[in-house]
Amino acid sequence: MSAPLAEVAQPTRNGWRVSEPPPPYDVPLPETPTIRRVVANNPGPMTGNGTNSWVVEHADGCVIIDPGSEAPEHLDALVHATGGRPVTHIILTHTHRDHLEGARPLGARLGVPVCGFYQSEEPAFTPDIGLRDGDMIAGLRVLYTPGHASDHICLETPEGIIFTGDHIMGWSTTMVPPAPYGSVRQFLDSMDYLRARDSHLLLSAHGPAITRVTECIDGLVAHRHAREKSIMALLPAHPCTLDEILDSMYHKLRPDLRRAARLNLHAHLEKLHEDGRVSLRDDRWMKIAP
Repeated sequence: MSAPLAEVAQPTRNGWRVSEPPPPYDVPLPETPTIRRVVANNPGPMTGNGTNSWVVEHADGCVIIDPGSEAPEHLDALVHATGGRPVTHIILTHTHRDHLEGARPLGARLGVPVCGFYQSEEPAFTPDIGLRDGDMIAGLRVLYTPGHASDHICLETPEGIIFTGDHIMGWSTTMVPPAPYGSVRQFLDSMDYLRARDSHLLLSAHGPAITRVTECIDGLVAHRHAREKSIMALLPAHPCTLDEILDSMYHKLRPDLRRAARLNLHAHLEKLHEDGRVSLRDDRWMKIAP
């Protein structure tokens, strides 16, 4: 059973990070007078407390961003969160399963288009309305932000609030997979893009609101640079497989996080290879002597 709103604990901060205890699931949580959050009951190591679905009012009704779960109680909660206002669009920040799963069922139920980046990363999904960087939809500006996913977008309100999907999260760093699905270089470029927007509030797809925007972005960028340095410091001078490097870097890695750590490592090695700092031959990586 979901907790009453009065019992929802406030977020806590640790440096650039901001976290919160599990919020009530499938209950509309007011974020601003025109924005409500509905948290899906799909917690896990990659989703934190669950996927945030956002209901955002605009002049002609409202949009739903990242419906997430297809569980009936979650879709019911999203409809309830509209307050009876017409839903004009469903918008996906990207097509990973914990964002996409409820989109088609909810779109069919409401009779509205499901929108996303025009080049979908998911072969089985084609958006009804394909979006590009700079497009305007339902009062929101589309910001193309590849890195975590090749089809990742953020959405900006006229008031300077940005829905960041998985690109920026306060509770954790995001997974950046290797090409063709992701890119550390693109991730960092997208961070620069968002930092230049001078937003005062970031609302991500997992975790609480981020009010210290610059501090969070700078912290996440510094984490990526520090990870790059640690990889170079620990990378052996002889050729090693990806799994050998991973095992040398993580001695007590939780089994449920191994895949994400491996993907992140692979993506960082790809960038270091592009930078001419490591070599790759026969699926083995090696540091290039300065």
